Amino acid sequence: MTICSRHPFPRRLIAATLLSFCVAVPPALAESDPLGWIEKGLVLPERVAVKFKLDTGALTSSMHAEDIDEFEKDGDDWVRFSVELEDVDSDEKVESTFEREVQRYIKVRGAGGAERRPVVMMKICIGDKVYDEQFSLNDRDRMNYPVLIGRRTLESIGAVVDSSKTFTTDPDCSNT
Repeated sequence: MTICSRHPFPRRLIAATLLSFCVAVPPALAESDPLGWIEKGLVLPERVAVKFKLDTGALTSSMHAEDIDEFEKDGDDWVRFSVELEDVDSDEKVESTFEREVQRYIKVRGAGGAERRPVVMMKICIGDKVYDEQFSLNDRDRMNYPVLIGRRTLESIGAVVDSSKTFTTDPDCSNT
């Protein structure tokens, strides 16, 4: 290429730079339709339909939780917490109390300083599949979306996100 030959950088550097802009997509992902940046999903086992924000800027997924109480059970860290969600299909408020073993803790830094949050396993339904994924617990009352799906979960479920779309699929996990 004449452009490369006149460029002051070595051709190897240019080739490496161009390759860094390519994204390898696993075959399973390439065949699936992308999800929108907002999708309707179900929080299980209650089957509450809520809006999920698919956030490629967040590493860890997060779920709305209140009254988070940490305790020890059989020598392990556990949490008891309440989840109050408004079902987008019925407009009913659904409140449930969960107990989950803490998988790990994360430190979240923000404008108000740093905070430590427990991470637990929760089941959700997106499309026609159920996923058991890690969620940090946080009071998301002031947020528009009670469930945020982060990059770890997006990669785990094999999701591609199209930021120009919303509500590309309805949750249908009737077999669970």
